Amino acid sequence: MNIFRLTGDLSHLAAIVILLLKIWKTRSCAGISGKSQLLFALVFTTRYLDLFTSFISLYNTSMKLIYIACSYATVYLIYMKFKATYDGNHDTFRVEFLVVPVGGLSFLVNHDFSPLEILWTFSIYLESVAILPQLFMISKTGEAETITTHYLFFLGLYRALYLVNWIWRFYFEGFFDLIAVVAGVVQTILYCDFFYLYITKDSNGKEEGWEILA
Repeated sequence: MNIFRLTGDLSHLAAIVILLLKIWKTRSCAGISGKSQLLFALVFTTRYLDLFTSFISLYNTSMKLIYIACSYATVYLIYMKFKATYDGNHDTFRVEFLVVPVGGLSFLVNHDFSPLEILWTFSIYLESVAILPQLFMISKTGEAETITTHYLFFLGLYRALYLVNWIWRFYFEGFFDLIAVVAGVVQTILYCDFFYLYITKDSNGKEEGWEILA
């Protein structure tokens, strides 16, 4: 494992932990898209079915279990424990417009036409667009809490680091996965506008398009 893969994994984990702690400490899921979190839970569930069929390493297995557990814990907090604070009126992105096309594409473009491979491919495609409901919610409300922007920043950083990881693996290991790379590029592009606003926001936390709330 190279340093870019490791730091990418840690950035991904940091994003998930930041979100969970935010919800738990504030006892509120205001400003968080439950639909995005449901999509991420679906991503991890369909991607890590190989837990039942293969063992790569203790690190690999542990991270997969942590991602799955944290994703469902987040969904539980949003839709059950702190349901009263969930802003469903603004979380209105039509996720079927993501899931259905992604499902169809995973059947048409995959490495191997087998159940586990199709589900893995589905998870790769879905992850690339799973953040859209959250970004749509922020654009609709025009504001985002600081902790939510940190969550998005670390998610974007995770994906950017994975792009570098794939470049590293191509040059030093001869490994290249076109499906994962294309999906990763799409996902990174979706974060570009957010990264610009995150970095260039002024001292008051305001920037054109939305406002960061302390």
